[in-house]
Amino acid sequence: MGQKAFYVDTSVCTGCKTCQIACQDKYDLPAALLFRKVYQYGGGSWTQKGSYYVPEGVFAYFVSAACNHCAAPACITSCAPEAIIKDPDTGIVHINTDACIGCRSCEEACPYSIPVFDEIHGVDRKCDMCEDYVLKGQVPACVEACTQRVMQFGELDELKAMYPDAVDAIEPLPVPTTGPSLLMKPHKDAQASGTGTGYIMSMPEEL
Repeated sequence: MGQKAFYVDTSVCTGCKTCQIACQDKYDLPAALLFRKVYQYGGGSWTQKGSYYVPEGVFAYFVSAACNHCAAPACITSCAPEAIIKDPDTGIVHINTDACIGCRSCEEACPYSIPVFDEIHGVDRKCDMCEDYVLKGQVPACVEACTQRVMQFGELDELKAMYPDAVDAIEPLPVPTTGPSLLMKPHKDAQASGTGTGYIMSMPEEL
């Protein structure tokens, strides 16, 4: 096995959040905990001309994001009890909740704000790529559920070969510094990370 990765075609993603819901269902997560988040990012303005308002540079697109199982995970280096482990065969990064002490340092360290604190159990949790599925040769629940088939899952090197023009970051994701195992086909209006002129338009309860 090699490093596992997600591919997301943001050019046709409709933001239906089926991937997000499938993840919550698989892990039996309460509404307040999200391992996968669908961001709506957009910008531009409307200008009044006479009795009408006309758009000026208005754009919007969706980005489905979860843990990127990075090559150099910031969460691992920040974890004092060494509760976060990267599998040497699959590259999957998972949290050993039995060892987690709930210090939440991984939340602060992750540039993608991925680990979420489980108030009930007092530990941090996050996407583990449905590791139990992957080890049985299946794909993660989010990929299987995607109605538009914009998500794919596989070996990082193979996905790179299939999609040579894919990028590993667009707004609102940060400039990559940890080697994310993520590839994306940018939406036609996508802006490069770190150069965005828009803002996250998702409602607070959706994130």
